[in-house]
Amino acid sequence: MFMNRRKSERRPCRSVAKIQLGTGSLPRDCMITDISAGGVKVIAEYLEIPPEFTIILSTGSPRQCRLAWQIGHEFGAQFVD
Repeated sequence: MFMNRRKSERRPCRSVAKIQLGTGSLPRDCMITDISAGGVKVIAEYLEIPPEFTIILSTGSPRQCRLAWQIGHEFGAQFVD
């Protein structure tokens, strides 16, 4: 059985967001499938996710993130701001 290492409870959601992969790059669409106070789980069409990036939530709030894991088009990110 897997141990849950999360520090905060995650909530399922299906929210459209934007991901900005670097300073000056254009934001791209992505889908947040769950969110917590500590991070997000994302589905995106591109495979090269840098170690650090910005997620722009549907509320317009940008959050600085660090890539935690990635499997194909799905990845998890920890909020670092």
